[in-house]
Amino acid sequence: MTFEHVRLEAFGYVLPEQVVTSLEIEQQLAPLYERFGLHQGRLELMSGIRQRRFWRPGAVPSDVSAEAGRRALQASGTPAEQTECLLHTSVSRDCLEPATASFVHEKLGLMPHVAMFDISNACLGFLNGMLVLANMIELGQVNRGLIVAGESSRQLVETTIRQLLADDTLTKKDFKKAFASLTIGSAAVALVMAHASVSQTGHRLLGGAVRACSDDNHLCRGTVDTGFSRDATMAMNTDSETLLVAGCRLAAETWTLTKEELGWTNDSVDRCFTHQVGVAHRDRLYELLDLDPSLDFPTLEFLGNVGSASLPITMAIGIDKNRTSPGERMAMLGIGSGLNCIMLGVQW
Repeated sequence: MTFEHVRLEAFGYVLPEQVVTSLEIEQQLAPLYERFGLHQGRLELMSGIRQRRFWRPGAVPSDVSAEAGRRALQASGTPAEQTECLLHTSVSRDCLEPATASFVHEKLGLMPHVAMFDISNACLGFLNGMLVLANMIELGQVNRGLIVAGESSRQLVETTIRQLLADDTLTKKDFKKAFASLTIGSAAVALVMAHASVSQTGHRLLGGAVRACSDDNHLCRGTVDTGFSRDATMAMNTDSETLLVAGCRLAAETWTLTKEELGWTNDSVDRCFTHQVGVAHRDRLYELLDLDPSLDFPTLEFLGNVGSASLPITMAIGIDKNRTSPGERMAMLGIGSGLNCIMLGVQW
């Protein structure tokens, strides 16, 4: 797919204040570490994640999504009344029904004519939202739209720790399947996109490619959606090693298609932003794609894996931290369980 008239206006993001280190999590799991003969430091060593963040108790995804959306609208200079579409795209949702987008819509004070709904596709939800909004803009259905995601990890991490400690029959293999759940972090991000005719920036979304391999949908599975009620519990089982191999293989196929679609070569790329999962995943990804790892901007060490917010917030922080020159080409390399892969090209 390619786009002629779609522009990226501005990101907005919010980071939780509470920092939880990998060492703190391991201290809570000390009985298991002793039982299996594991040494502290293993979680950071295997994942590259030194810390992740939690929202304050009681915060729900719409709270933080709305704040990120507010910041994106302010940064872009877009009045709320000129926003014509709102997409909430995170794994985390306030409840099963209604759409979390409806709560964000209310909290931002958006107009009644706004088209709003949730998009859910594991860690690729935000990029799916970009494609949906881009098509609406390209077709002339809307001039401006807002994509938001608010991921919350507290319940998943705390539930995982409780379940691991309470299970007397737990094996080392079972513990391994829960490992990925301990890497999840919290963050919120938003992006305003607009038609070229009303854009204030000229930052082009060029297009990209999509690939899927649903035969691998068993490699990472969570529990039924229970929302964010006080008594809700969450759990996730992940075959991390097999997922890494299958995900990177699918990514290589998608990157080849993306380059063909955009007329790029690897030398065309000035910066890369990826879904941040773990150091082994990142190293393998850049090796298979034959891309220079120095083009990457890492956030994994201090954010952990923040689901659908991971890639866009990494891009937002990377642009804030490192001055961007007009005309730079950026690759957005997204992989999500399912398996799904979306890769997009942006020209700044």
